[in-house]
Amino acid sequence: MESTEMENQEEMEERDAIAYVLVVFSEIEETKAILASLPEVHGDALARERTTERFHVIMYQYLEQPHLLDPHLEWMLNMMMEIVRDEKSPPSLVHLAFKILYIICRVRRDKIFMHHLPHEVSDVQPVLDMLSRQDSTEDKTWETSYMLLLWLSVICLIPFDLYRLDGNLQSDGNSSKEPTMDRILAIAKSFMLVSNASRNAAFLLISNFMKRPDVRQKCLVPFLDWSLSTILQKSDKLLEDIMVLDGTLNSLAKLFKHGDRDGLQQYAPKVLQTIDEKQLSESSEVVLRKLNIKLIQRLGLTFLKPRLAAWRYQRGSRSLAANLSMAQTNAVATAAASEMETQEEDYDIPPELETVIEHLLVGLKDTENIVRWSAAKGIGRVTGRLPKELADEVVGSVLDCFSFQETDNAWHGGCLALAELGRRGLLLPSRLTDVVPLVIKSMAYDEKRGARSIGINVRDAACYVCWSLARAFEPKVLKPFVNQIARALVITAVFDKNVNCRRAASAAFQENVGRQGTFPHGIDILTAVDYYAVGNLKNCYLTISVDIAGFPEYTMAVIDHLMETKVNHWDEAIRKLATKALHNLTPRAPDYMAATVLPRLLIMATGVDLHTRHGAIMACAEVVHALYKVGLQTDRSVQDTISPECVEALKKIHQTLHDRKQYRGLGGELMRPAVCLLIEKLSLSKMPFKNDPVVTGWQSLIDDTIKNLHQVGGAVKDSVIAAAVSALSALCEEYYQAEPGQADSQMQDALVSRYVDGLKSPQMLTCRGSALALASLPRFMIRSKLKQILEGLQQTCVRKDEESFIEAKRDAVKTIAQVCVTAGVCVRGSPDSFLCSENVTEVFGTLFRGMSDYTTGTRGDVGSLVRKAAMTGLMEVTMLAAGDAPEILSPDLMRRIMCCLAQQTAEKIDWCRAHAGQIFLHLLHSTGPVVPHIPHRVELLSIFPPETKASLNWLSASQAFQCIAKLLGLPQYQYHTLLGLTVSVGGMTPSTVQYSSQALFDYLREIQEDEAQLTQFGDTLLTIFRENLKINRVSIPFLNMLNQMLSRSTFEIFTTQENHQFCMDLLSLCIEFRKTTNVSKLIVCISVICGLIQFQGGVRKKVLSQLLILLCNPFPVIRKTTASHMYEMLLIYDDIAEPDVLEDVMTVLSDTEWMSDIETVRAHRNQLCDWLEVPRPQLVVKKSAKAS
Repeated sequence: MESTEMENQEEMEERDAIAYVLVVFSEIEETKAILASLPEVHGDALARERTTERFHVIMYQYLEQPHLLDPHLEWMLNMMMEIVRDEKSPPSLVHLAFKILYIICRVRRDKIFMHHLPHEVSDVQPVLDMLSRQDSTEDKTWETSYMLLLWLSVICLIPFDLYRLDGNLQSDGNSSKEPTMDRILAIAKSFMLVSNASRNAAFLLISNFMKRPDVRQKCLVPFLDWSLSTILQKSDKLLEDIMVLDGTLNSLAKLFKHGDRDGLQQYAPKVLQTIDEKQLSESSEVVLRKLNIKLIQRLGLTFLKPRLAAWRYQRGSRSLAANLSMAQTNAVATAAASEMETQEEDYDIPPELETVIEHLLVGLKDTENIVRWSAAKGIGRVTGRLPKELADEVVGSVLDCFSFQETDNAWHGGCLALAELGRRGLLLPSRLTDVVPLVIKSMAYDEKRGARSIGINVRDAACYVCWSLARAFEPKVLKPFVNQIARALVITAVFDKNVNCRRAASAAFQENVGRQGTFPHGIDILTAVDYYAVGNLKNCYLTISVDIAGFPEYTMAVIDHLMETKVNHWDEAIRKLATKALHNLTPRAPDYMAATVLPRLLIMATGVDLHTRHGAIMACAEVVHALYKVGLQTDRSVQDTISPECVEALKKIHQTLHDRKQYRGLGGELMRPAVCLLIEKLSLSKMPFKNDPVVTGWQSLIDDTIKNLHQVGGAVKDSVIAAAVSALSALCEEYYQAEPGQADSQMQDALVSRYVDGLKSPQMLTCRGSALALASLPRFMIRSKLKQILEGLQQTCVRKDEESFIEAKRDAVKTIAQVCVTAGVCVRGSPDSFLCSENVTEVFGTLFRGMSDYTTGTRGDVGSLVRKAAMTGLMEVTMLAAGDAPEILSPDLMRRIMCCLAQQTAEKIDWCRAHAGQIFLHLLHSTGPVVPHIPHRVELLSIFPPETKASLNWLSASQAFQCIAKLLGLPQYQYHTLLGLTVSVGGMTPSTVQYSSQALFDYLREIQEDEAQLTQFGDTLLTIFRENLKINRVSIPFLNMLNQMLSRSTFEIFTTQENHQFCMDLLSLCIEFRKTTNVSKLIVCISVICGLIQFQGGVRKKVLSQLLILLCNPFPVIRKTTASHMYEMLLIYDDIAEPDVLEDVMTVLSDTEWMSDIETVRAHRNQLCDWLEVPRPQLVVKKSAKAS
């Protein structure tokens, strides 16, 4: 769900920023060494790469403080220029030098760095020659092209006559040299159209080159004609043409930005006309639309005189200290006003300007952010040169963007434009009455479109407007709007769905507090809504909002916003948070909540809109419950606080929805949990509805919800179940007691029978809901019905509906433990009312069966859900019994509990192992009460001292298995611990296999020389093997583990005895697998059988016999695998066969094609039998074949 992803994203851990401020450029010597080493490293690609990367790292440390490089730019530049100007420098070294220069330029920025480049007339020809040798299409040397173009753009600014460089244009023969002016322009044009970064330097070259009077006189008109014809001829659909258009528009924009206005003004109308004809504003390419706006705004500035508007609003002091002390004077403002009046002058506005402004206003509504942003800046720049009346018209046109007929793009563009106008002082105080309400509306702009919302950028830009207003206006100007802006910013900072908007509002609020100094409780609120605090949405709604509402100026605004905007929000997560926030806010204004908010919510609760209805019902529930809590503090009942009309309206909500059939369909998935929450909260609030028909209606809704859970959508099933169960518990507690602590027998019989019958339902969700409903019943409802409930739950736990009913089994196991805890324990009590000596065996037996549920399906080991629930249930029931009736916990029962937990701690699933380990330690270390009869308690405490309860990380296999393996040395735990370790050691997860194997073999090394302990371990091993022969979950990992043991000579002490019983038993069990069709099991079994050859005596012939039988197995892969393993076995144990036949045996094993048909390989197999002196296996003819 989107809301879940949003919360997860916002709840990520925030890291504190570390201030890293440099004082000086400290790597001088290292930098000099790097630059001096360039001639030596340029030829070695690896050294060159290493040197460049190191220089890159050094320079990029100063990206935030590039001015620290200024004292050192000269010597770095000189060292590189020596290489560049040296005619003997190879091309690779020159390129490396320019690459170093580019890194420096990138850090210090072009505008500063370019003025440090050599700018002498003598450099023109060498630079041009180097540029002529550059291939504009070559991407590997673009840094060289970039720096040469940047260098040439500086040289072009030198006031000298370019014709003097041409001299005699006649050269060899009759050919003539190209003039320098033409060469520069041609080079610039060629690099304008490339796709790498060198094009940016070419644009700068064009703009600087055209500033020259001699160039402007000769080349400006041809260049403009070439540019405009290129624009008209190229299409905005083809990639190559788009690149050409991009370069041409960029160059024109730079030209009109940096060029001389007087020289360009006469050509601006023609350029504008061409751009208008091309209609680039309708292009599908974002970059072309952006450049179109950029060029148009530059044309507009060319049409207007470069002046600072005298009428603009000018703020006086910008000192924060002065603002906070409120010591500013009005003298500066008065002087500015008089100056505005005297300097304002009228002059003719070119007619083309209307087209420019129209394009910019249309650009504000573009679908892309970068286009709208460029248009907004253009609006600000152009408006700053207009007379007051025309500027006011532009502001009015911008305000027209804020219409609900416009899209979110227009609102966003309008906000950006207002921010630019405000920042430049072009929004006059007289316009604030129009601007501020629109900005506040923008901060609440949020519309659903499909599965998402639009308006995030609008709200963010509106916060930017508030930020700009704080910097633009004096406190006295904004004073009439302070409360509106403050409330809007606080509400956005606390309740906005998007974290960036909340942080933008927080920053704007901080700016206003600092600049204006008039925001109510500004400093106090800032500490609550700082950058990090607003990062967590839940914290904002449930904690920060309560703090903010503590200030009277914001209380009603916060409550009204939640009620009017967030309770009916399209996002369910926001609606739920809003209702909980209203609950928390009720103590701040209980009378307002009861008299104003609740009646309005009750009207919304039966409205037409689904989201409004859903949020309002939940809000009614939360507000009523909060009013009840407030009443408890003043000894007033909820009826004294809420009007009779509201009580009656609350009672009618369910019936109204039922009559309108609004519990059906998709809307019912929201209405059912909402009304269940209402039932729960009204019951907890002790509303006077006992014996009222409304309670019967509520009960029927809960029953119908549980019965028809299978009709609910998958994403909300759990929430619907939880809501229904919580409502049932509260309803029973309040309305189903005949006397305190005594159930209404009629309702008790009906409910228990209904939910026990529901456990038999073929619908898994109905079964789940019935089980959880039984778990929620209070003690007085369970008394005299415990036996009936337990029998129903036990039947559910043994259902044979494998994977599909696994959640129902899990919840049934949970419920068994829960009803036992609710009912209580009494040794000699009635089994119908208590957990007692008569039913304790049945209860624990069911939990033990849950511990052995290893159901697997398409979702994997789904039985782990039941095992986890059973472990939790064991702990709860055991702790209950240990506290109230420890005598029912027999030694045998406790042994079984601890052993089952020990097995789970040794298994392969991390979270399951961790859960079991925590419960194991909880029972072991419990002191209140002490759990009796724990086997080997002293030894366990030495393995798991009290501090391990907090320090041992059960999720870490490296830590957990080292402790678990020590349980193998305790006789009563050995079987179950080894059974758990089996699936871990023989499993598939590399880390689990590694650490579990390491722990197991560390233990085996300790007992390897102790025959008695090793014999006991071997017997346990055989018992596990024997009992799990047909259980693949255990048998295959067991064979893997056994193979590791045999390969490590774990049982070496047994190999010295002939025909040791352990080996004989092991082989006889392996023979059971010979006829299996499970290939993976057979392959592992072959390895184990081969490993048994290390034992002495007649067992060797039996091992060989079994392997030779497998050489004719129906599966070709088994035959091939057997032959391969036998070959390796004979290499290690060469005493198996006589020396004179050993070579022949190995030749047959290696050269025979064992994958061929079985008749062919049988002959080779029989030959091996003869050589190894093993009787040939006889083909057994089936009885059916014999009869025929």
